[in-house]
Amino acid sequence: MCVMASGYRLEGAGPPPRHGCSLRWRHTRDSREVIVLALEAIVAIGVILVVAAVAAPRLRIPLALVQVAAGVLLGFIPALRDVQLPSEAVLLLFLPAILFWESVTTSLRESRRYVRVILLNGTVLVVLTAFAVAGVGVWFGMPWAVALVMGAALAPTDATAVGNLAAGLPLRQRTLLRAESLINDGTALVIFGLAVSVAAGVAQFTPWSVTWALAVSYLGGIAIGLAVGFIGSYLRRMSNTLASNVAMIVTPFVAFLVAELIHASGVLAVVVCGLLMSQRGARIARAEARDQARSFWTLTTYILNGALFVLIGLELQVVVRALPSGDLWFGVLLGLIVWLALIVVRMAFTFAATGVIRTLDRRPYQRTLRAPTRALVMNAFAGYRGAVSLAAALAIPLSVVGGGPFPMRNLIVFVTAVVIVLTLAVQGPLFPALVRWARLPADSVEDERLLAQTESTRAGLAALPGLAASLGVDDDVRDKVAREAERHLAALEVDGETQDGAETARAKEQYVRLRLALMQVKRETVLRLRDERRIDDTVVRAVGAQLDLEELRITGREVE
Repeated sequence: MCVMASGYRLEGAGPPPRHGCSLRWRHTRDSREVIVLALEAIVAIGVILVVAAVAAPRLRIPLALVQVAAGVLLGFIPALRDVQLPSEAVLLLFLPAILFWESVTTSLRESRRYVRVILLNGTVLVVLTAFAVAGVGVWFGMPWAVALVMGAALAPTDATAVGNLAAGLPLRQRTLLRAESLINDGTALVIFGLAVSVAAGVAQFTPWSVTWALAVSYLGGIAIGLAVGFIGSYLRRMSNTLASNVAMIVTPFVAFLVAELIHASGVLAVVVCGLLMSQRGARIARAEARDQARSFWTLTTYILNGALFVLIGLELQVVVRALPSGDLWFGVLLGLIVWLALIVVRMAFTFAATGVIRTLDRRPYQRTLRAPTRALVMNAFAGYRGAVSLAAALAIPLSVVGGGPFPMRNLIVFVTAVVIVLTLAVQGPLFPALVRWARLPADSVEDERLLAQTESTRAGLAALPGLAASLGVDDDVRDKVAREAERHLAALEVDGETQDGAETARAKEQYVRLRLALMQVKRETVLRLRDERRIDDTVVRAVGAQLDLEELRITGREVE
């Protein structure tokens, strides 16, 4: 059984497992061999991640492309020829973790500002893309339901690929691409589940049943995401740093699992949960917990993202070997045509949707959101496909009702792999040149960061006398903190830095208390600026990280 992220459960008559579920060494020799092989693959992938991180900047090649190429080379090692990308692991383990951190670090302000474009790209464009690719497949002789399976697998852009290849974009364009990739998986996987069920002869669907399935998927996913997000935010209040972060790690998987149990969108549940916790975490979590979480999630998602791209390269070897030799060049041609169709459909939809929005909404505010033509071309070209598409293709059941093989399954998997390679190998290297051609306006993030630091320091200075009085702090300690804050403010005005000193035991204790109270005022000021939409979420995280580090340095607290 393969549990899909759309909430559909697809029965497949796959081959029986080679080994029992016991991990005890004495059962069979094969069990030990499998464990050793898994360890070899983990070590090899880890080595590749290190080498690729060093080689990619020197070769001036996108990191994701280097990782895929290294995975292909890894497939020539005889011991690793049978290592495959586990579709269940991607959809049920990798995807919740990656999407959660992507949603936590996505700008909610920019997402709200461009919500119409994001929703259109995450829903309507996905449906149109799935049917356009299906049309190409039918043109090449595929049955309609089978072609729609291929179209649904290739319809969503991939958050991992977008994060790797579009990281250097200005905030607006980066947010549009990331937010779209966060929600379009849910739409595509619903279509994928329906198409596979029809193609495999499991069920027939009516317009009403499809509408109901989509409603349950979206509304159920949003509701569960909100509920789990509130619970996760409450657990982040725990004083035990490790327990607080363990709760944060478990949260996206809980959201995904609960959504799957009611056949809702686990993807959407994770995204909504992450967005909610990103807004509440700055107020409720302790500095130690936030600092530890940033380090953990940054490293973990880097490893997961890199491992996915290496596994894609490994999977290419398996896919090519599984495809009959006579279908190889046919699959390459079909993959090339499908890749071109994806670019054309995305380009046409981008300009058509933009034209409709501009025609119907002529408010002065809407005019400020309009992007130049070159920026639209760049966004349309940035429709990267990645591991989610390949995982969906690999999740196609091996057989249909009645015991026959699923039609053209190996061809669909191969075409999906070809499209992914083309998006990474062609669109990836061309993207930096396209960004330069687009002449995008500079980000305002640095200006907003300076605004947040300056305003929070001024607010702290204004509140300092009252805080010192309420805490019973001596005048000399109060004056010392005031002088430091004034120097800090002056340094900010010239974009400089400040340093702190030490004090006697009694004065140090008062100093620490006053500084902590002062930093709390700064945090509240930064959050107020965010709530007033004067600064972006990325600025809140950057300034908050500085305040957290400053708090840890002042208090000397360590992780519990």
